[in-house]
Amino acid sequence: MKRTNITPKSHSKPIGCYSPGVAVSLEPGDTLLFLTGQVATDTHGGVLCPNDPAGQAEVIFQRLNAILAEAGGGISDLTCLNIFVTQQHYFRDVSNVRNRWLSDVNPASTMVVSKLMEDGCMVEINGVAVIGNRPS
Repeated sequence: MKRTNITPKSHSKPIGCYSPGVAVSLEPGDTLLFLTGQVATDTHGGVLCPNDPAGQAEVIFQRLNAILAEAGGGISDLTCLNIFVTQQHYFRDVSNVRNRWLSDVNPASTMVVSKLMEDGCMVEINGVAVIGNRPS
């Protein structure tokens, strides 16, 4: 797998750990992984970190990392993220968590204000990863 983060010279500077574009050349053995929207709930559906968007984002990034690990990859394999928050003023708190987790990754990323399906959840994140063929 060859990954290239793309920021045209005419483009505005990204305000966080993301890239305007990510090009990935797939090779035999590479795996394209789609990560469904993750929220901060426990095994019984109870909301974790209520009223704490940064805490919910932290739980979600831990879950994304666990899914990636189960598929043989890691957080550095993320190529695209979609982050949904219920209030615009959660941007800074959630972005700080994203930037800490993705400081060396810079996937394509979008944050949107939206109502979420799970009551009490303030953040939901889905994404795409390309897990490169790793020698045994």
